[in-house]
Amino acid sequence: MAHTRLSAFLSGEERSGRLIIFDKDGTLIDFNAMWAGWMTTLARRLEAATYVSVAPQLCARVGFDPASGTIDASGPLAIATMAELRAHAVAALRAAGLAPAAAEAGVAQAWYIPDPVALAQPLADLPALFAALRARGVRIAIATTDDRAATQATLESLGVAQLVDALACGDDGHAIKPAPDAVLKLCAQFGLTPANAIVIGDTTADLRMARAAGVRLAVGVLSGVGTRAVLAPLADVLLPSVGELLTI
Repeated sequence: MAHTRLSAFLSGEERSGRLIIFDKDGTLIDFNAMWAGWMTTLARRLEAATYVSVAPQLCARVGFDPASGTIDASGPLAIATMAELRAHAVAALRAAGLAPAAAEAGVAQAWYIPDPVALAQPLADLPALFAALRARGVRIAIATTDDRAATQATLESLGVAQLVDALACGDDGHAIKPAPDAVLKLCAQFGLTPANAIVIGDTTADLRMARAAGVRLAVGVLSGVGTRAVLAPLADVLLPSVGELLTI
């Protein structure tokens, strides 16, 4: 039944306005390619800057196992903003024994952001997908906890910036996932109710955000950090990847 509702939404059987809100990392682009290597390098840079062994503590704090590459789908690395991840780095150094000022200085020296262009590996033919959706009259938005400048750079590098109607980003100032604020903001921007929108994401935070906002459908994808067992209880529909939308 839920797949039928998704098909009806995509096909335009409903005459009212329609909006699809995509998560970014793990949904549109490969999560590990963007963030796993970054976390490992950041930990190494922090140790070089402070002469303190902090990598194990930092990785544990953010929900990342560097040995297996496993990422906790509900952990900070999967859902936190860049500002929050930076705060975790400071906290890890303080827990390792550094004074507050020394911890802040160490993070300031080591901190960097992952390259939003070089590391962005699309999980589907995004130009074709977005063009097909827009041809059906569907508006496209992205709700991410990543910063706006990095998100815009990624979309431009993938050739889809002009196909995305709106963004809600982690540094915009609203409450982040799983709060419904990003969805409500995006719907209001187009004069739509959440019942005219669906949310597609790879984490429990994405799907909880969708349910808190009251959207038409919460769609989980298995292309990111969330497993079927984790996402199924919260998803109306589970898809292998966003590329499946092209076949519906």
